[in-house]
Amino acid sequence: MAEEEHHKLIEYANGPSLEEINNTVEIPKSGNFWKNLLAFSGPGALVAVGYMDPGNWVTSIGGGAQYGYLLMSVILISSLIAMLLQYMAAKLGIVTHMDLAQATRAHTSKGMGIFLWITTELAIMATDIAEVIGGAISLKLLFGIPLVVGVALTVLDVFLLLALTKLGFRKIEAIVVTLIIVILVVFVYQVIIAQPNMAAAFEGLLPHKEILRPGELHMALGIVGATVMPHNLYLHSSIAQTRQFDRNDKESTRRAIKYTTWDSNLQLSAAFVVNCLLLIVGAALFFGKDTSQLGTFSNLYNALQDHKMAGAVASPVLSTLFAVALLASGQNSTITGTLTGQVVMEGFIHMKMPLWARRLVTRLISVIPVLICAIIYHGKESALDALLVNSQVFLSVALPFSMIPLTIYTGSKKIMGEFANRKWITILAWTCTILLTILNLQIVWESVKGLF
Repeated sequence: MAEEEHHKLIEYANGPSLEEINNTVEIPKSGNFWKNLLAFSGPGALVAVGYMDPGNWVTSIGGGAQYGYLLMSVILISSLIAMLLQYMAAKLGIVTHMDLAQATRAHTSKGMGIFLWITTELAIMATDIAEVIGGAISLKLLFGIPLVVGVALTVLDVFLLLALTKLGFRKIEAIVVTLIIVILVVFVYQVIIAQPNMAAAFEGLLPHKEILRPGELHMALGIVGATVMPHNLYLHSSIAQTRQFDRNDKESTRRAIKYTTWDSNLQLSAAFVVNCLLLIVGAALFFGKDTSQLGTFSNLYNALQDHKMAGAVASPVLSTLFAVALLASGQNSTITGTLTGQVVMEGFIHMKMPLWARRLVTRLISVIPVLICAIIYHGKESALDALLVNSQVFLSVALPFSMIPLTIYTGSKKIMGEFANRKWITILAWTCTILLTILNLQIVWESVKGLF
């Protein structure tokens, strides 16, 4: 990209992405691989959170309960696609100094920018609905708080996030990593206790033709659709810019891309492990049993302490740890959802709003449908689960609107210069984009058919 054109686009983007944290984290000017990796580590954790949020849990555990270890390969393929997309998103931010929302707005009309902003905002709210439901249910399971009250209490996390922002971005990254470790430890423990057939689990990492059967294919589509989420692409393209380096030096840029990619892939590998553990727990404890009652968080919680379902390993400790991990997952997703909301609002319509105000508005809008649903159905969790499923379906609709611009921009030498995707990466990216678009449209079609 010509330097003059580049500066014009930055000016048009209305300043740096997430200006209060942009270019604020110091990195060593030299040092060994591990020292540099540690300095660049953090953004990948915030991105990985989206790949293990409450919306994934029922799908992954349900996949293991219904089909054993067969769908392990689907989680692997989804994770590899996620690594590719997040690599491109981070590179876009580092090279152009714009997040995906800013870049899209700079290369589209005002009307298209507003349409994409509304679509992305709805996707963020859909994600937030899953977080509200997961948080409210975990509060009920752990402390016996009624669902209606639990839903209302989730608004208070606005003040938690406000407090975190005062600590600095590096502290937010550390808290997110800590919560991820909690989730990981909980499910490692549960897998050890469940004593799964690990040989069968590793064999499941190889694709089998049985996946193409209607029932298995539908569940596979659900896992893929719940894994790759549009808001992560906007988030990563922004927070990849938090590190301090010479933005005009190509070697510094190349170094930033290298270590940011390492960070992203390592953190997404952790998310891959968590999703595998979820599926393994489902397969080891519930495969071959009546899975019709495992479609809700409460039913999963109860099943983990029911000897008829979970066998000899069933215990209140197992189910309590499940609820703790669910709460940690919801809180993590809350932090990243707020940051993403700010990215798309500033990027698409150049509107700035204090983080606490942004969080309060988004959370209140997300809480309203959940609260209405909880009141109308007298706190029945099945109604909230139906709402959660529908919110995930909308994410499937929104995904192509972020993947397609990302693939176009990172493959353009005019925009990315010498950092444009290599030909084989472009081909692979378009293949993944088209495949995921088709799969997500299939999910939408199946959901629409289910209404009639």
